Amino acid sequence: MTTPRIALVQGDITRQSADAIVNAANSSLLGGGGVDGAIHRRGGPEILAECRALRASHYGRGLPPGQAVATTAGRLDARWVIHTVGPVYSASEDRSALLASCYRESLRVADELGARTVAFPAISTGVYRWPLDDAARIAVETVRTTDTSVEEITFVLFDERAYTAFSAETG
Repeated sequence: MTTPRIALVQGDITRQSADAIVNAANSSLLGGGGVDGAIHRRGGPEILAECRALRASHYGRGLPPGQAVATTAGRLDARWVIHTVGPVYSASEDRSALLASCYRESLRVADELGARTVAFPAISTGVYRWPLDDAARIAVETVRTTDTSVEEITFVLFDERAYTAFSAETG
C-alpha cells in the first residue's frame, strides 16, 4: 500500500475518466439531485437497475451514512460507481467521523474492486450543507492517511469555491 497521488480538477465528475467514480448518493440509492442525479442521468438505467437490486437484497432500508457500495458505471467513462452517503452537516453534533468514513469506505470498496484511479466529488457540501473548508480538510486528510492500493485520487470540484478550498488543503 502506498500513498496515492492526489489531483484536483474543476468540472463535471460525470465527464471524468477513472476506474471508479464516487457518487455522493442519498440513502435510497435511487438517484436524486446534485452529483447523484447527474451520475444517474449520464450513466444510464444500468446504474439504477443495480441500485434497485441492492435495495431489494442488502439495503432494504437504504445505505447508511458513511458506508459505500459499488455498481456498474453504465455509460460513464469508468468501470464502477461507488455510492456513498454523506452526513448532513450539524452545527450542534460532530459528524466529521461519518464524513471521513465516506472516503475511507469508498477506498476500501475501490481496493476490493481492484480500482487504481478514483474520482471523488466534495461529499456533503451541496444540499447537506457541510462547510467547504472543513469538508476539504477532512477529505484530503482522510485519503492521505487511509491504507489503499489506489494509485491516483482526483477530487472533481464543481466550482471555483470548492476548487480553492481543496487547493488550500493539498498545498
